[in-house]
Amino acid sequence: MKTVCVFCGSADGIHPDYYEGAVGMGRHLAEKGIQLVYGAGKTGLMGAVADGVLAAGGQVTGIVPSSLNSPALIHANLTRLEVVGDIHTRKARMNALADALIALPGGYGTFDELFEALTWAQIGIQLKPIGLLNLRGYFNPAMALIKHALAEKFIYPEHVELLRIADTPEQLIQLLEDFRFPENMDRWVNREEKST
Repeated sequence: MKTVCVFCGSADGIHPDYYEGAVGMGRHLAEKGIQLVYGAGKTGLMGAVADGVLAAGGQVTGIVPSSLNSPALIHANLTRLEVVGDIHTRKARMNALADALIALPGGYGTFDELFEALTWAQIGIQLKPIGLLNLRGYFNPAMALIKHALAEKFIYPEHVELLRIADTPEQLIQLLEDFRFPENMDRWVNREEKST
């Protein structure tokens, strides 16, 4: 992996463990020589992960829609900043630049980005590993929901396998580096049962 896209929250005033974990994620990316692509923010975990990369001498590309390109929101010290027309173009551009996708804790925007990435993998638009950095067990409820969707037969077992989850940056990057795309992904489209 040469470039990783990170989705995460921009909220302030959250638990210090989240900030520490985001900085650690950024630092580990830089130490591994992996460039960061993200939404260009300077607040919350967005700012923390970028700061972690930059403090360790790494490279950061921020992608921002023109409607959010404000000094109050955008990190001033990025290696590169790209301004795009809208939020949909931003997501597509971040995905296009990345070899893997990671979600750190966040709110609606992070959920949207994460589940869109999973959907794109499910229908074959992209074949990139996707991971969750599970700081403070933040994604436990999301994993429970995914398992519930599986139990209720809204998704297949291979769809669950699209997602890797770990508690530390080191574990997560290793899982993503070892990722192999699940077999039988096309049965969701062609409705063939998995061979036994």
